[in-house]
Amino acid sequence: MPKRRRKLSPELEKKIGYIKKDVELVVAKINDIDEEELQLEFQQAFEPVKLAYGYLRLQYDETGFTEETETALSNYQKLLDKFRLEYEV
Repeated sequence: MPKRRRKLSPELEKKIGYIKKDVELVVAKINDIDEEELQLEFQQAFEPVKLAYGYLRLQYDETGFTEETETALSNYQKLLDKFRLEYEV
């Protein structure tokens, strides 16, 4: 049975590109923190956001634009908002 083509969304691809840059920027800012304990705390707090981005990217690459991808985007946004409320980078 032939594999279904995945539905693509140029708009979501653009968002994912912006998200990647944002994640890289936050990681760079965290790595610039001089105090080792504080840096570790920020890294641990940001890890769920990085994992949510990775899952979003994987979902989109494998299945395209689906309900699961939209849910992954929403979860990423919630985790990022929570991180930004609790931590100032």
